[in-house]
Amino acid sequence: MKLRYWNALPHGIGGWLTMNSPPNIDHEEVRKFNELADKWWDPEGAFKPLHQMNPLRLDYVDGAVSLHGKKCLDIGCGGGLFTEAMATKGAEVTGIDLAAASLEAARKHLETSSAGSIRYLEVSAEQLANDEPSSFDVVTCLEVLEHVPDPARMVADCARLVEPGGDVIFSTINRNLKAFAMAIAGAEYLLGLVPKGTHEYEKLIKPSELDLWGSNADLELTGLAGLHYNPLTGNFSLGGNVDVNYFAHFKAR
Repeated sequence: MKLRYWNALPHGIGGWLTMNSPPNIDHEEVRKFNELADKWWDPEGAFKPLHQMNPLRLDYVDGAVSLHGKKCLDIGCGGGLFTEAMATKGAEVTGIDLAAASLEAARKHLETSSAGSIRYLEVSAEQLANDEPSSFDVVTCLEVLEHVPDPARMVADCARLVEPGGDVIFSTINRNLKAFAMAIAGAEYLLGLVPKGTHEYEKLIKPSELDLWGSNADLELTGLAGLHYNPLTGNFSLGGNVDVNYFAHFKAR
């Protein structure tokens, strides 16, 4: 683990430098999600697309890693939609987020849920990696990378959190004209699937970039899968190309 830790940051910078780096937090993003906190568990509200895609996200992750009995971490858990989903598969799950109101919504919903074993923490991935390094069999970071100032650093923190041989799974949005047309112009401004301004084009991430950041953090890319939305049926599906939304599955070396 020491070797992986020293190689965790992009460009081979030693992991100890993170202690002196600015927090990898976009406070405006945190504010947005805090303002929407009471909408997390409304299947017809602002997070309707997440409710629609959540079964597919669970199918992909469980199919890739077999969640039952695993110790899992859900980074950027928000109101706990995917955190609870993993727990229903028999995983022991920790959900972390920096939006306090979202975490409160997650804890409140858990009180009336039979999801299973969940721990919610208001902490950054970087701080948890300092406190509990190499502690998780599976780390998920879904729809988060495009919302932080330094996504490469987030990838490095995920690598520090997972056990050697463990799994890290990201989902994010590709950066190209098709992704702009569908994920921003279409989803936000034409169809109103998500609030306007949710995504910024320059923050979107190409699979090649994510692969490089993972390699720098001693993670090996083992699979990519597309997540597709059909505006005619309103349904999501898995598979095919990764032109817009996609999953990336890494193994820790």
